[in-house]
Amino acid sequence: MTDLATTVETFLDTHGIEWEAGARDGEFVVTLPGDQKLKTVVSLVAGKDLSVSAFVIRNPDENHEAFYRSLLRRNLRLPGLAYAVDGTGDVYVTGRVPAAGVDDVQLDQVLGVVLEAADAPFNELLALGFLTSMRKEWEWRVSRGESLRNLEAFRSILSREGDPSPEQPH
Repeated sequence: MTDLATTVETFLDTHGIEWEAGARDGEFVVTLPGDQKLKTVVSLVAGKDLSVSAFVIRNPDENHEAFYRSLLRRNLRLPGLAYAVDGTGDVYVTGRVPAAGVDDVQLDQVLGVVLEAADAPFNELLALGFLTSMRKEWEWRVSRGESLRNLEAFRSILSREGDPSPEQPH
């Protein structure tokens, strides 16, 4: 195990952060709990440097310009990391940290930035890129009396007159 991998493993274990070994040499697959997203899974690869990557959200169904513009604006505020899009349009937050700069403070900052970048804008990105699908899902659930619990954060933009209130059983 390299010194960088040992530093990462010691940090994760010391701070009680959930992780497992990844498929690549030196890869740590870290699971961070979220507020908007249930969890964010982060790949940390300890090689010549520390590679950081986390899935944020899939390719939006609609409103691509506003969706990606929002991400580009957020890139201006991300220290050391950036949003990126893969070949299918799925969004990741990614970056590299020189091995010499990796210590407990840096790892804490990197994981904090990744979590903030993946979790904080999640509901906004859902509303920008998936509103039509969310409206269909809401209407389907209301028509069948299904639970609206996982869509409650969007009630103000999805509900219509006559829909059950949050207190009413679904």
